[in-house]
Amino acid sequence: MERSIAFYRAVGFDIPPDAIWATESGAHHVVMRMADGFELALDSGRLAETYNAGYREADGNASGRVVIGVRLADAEAVDATFERLVADGHAAMQPPYYTFWGSRYAIVADPDGNHVGLMGPPEAEHRGKPPAI
Repeated sequence: MERSIAFYRAVGFDIPPDAIWATESGAHHVVMRMADGFELALDSGRLAETYNAGYREADGNASGRVVIGVRLADAEAVDATFERLVADGHAAMQPPYYTFWGSRYAIVADPDGNHVGLMGPPEAEHRGKPPAI
């Protein structure tokens, strides 16, 4: 949990000490509250085992099926956040680039292997043709 809290703080989330529930064995629950009412919560494996009969330990491999999206202030923030997280030892899944919709975008893996997308606002000058899918 401590690594995850540090990771999400490095992404840019404000996580005050009173947002973390901990016991003598460490942090077990953290809630990141956004101004618009959205909340992202993380639980330790030890806590998850107490309420989720289907809980399984993460195997450290990101499946790539879910990307937790984080919108950052601008393209420079995407690049800087990506570089900081990779320098801290987190896996680079997609280096920063401009998407066809014009946003600077990158993906890193959090300590549990979840993919976290870092995205800046769309910029008209970087928009391109959508892929043929």
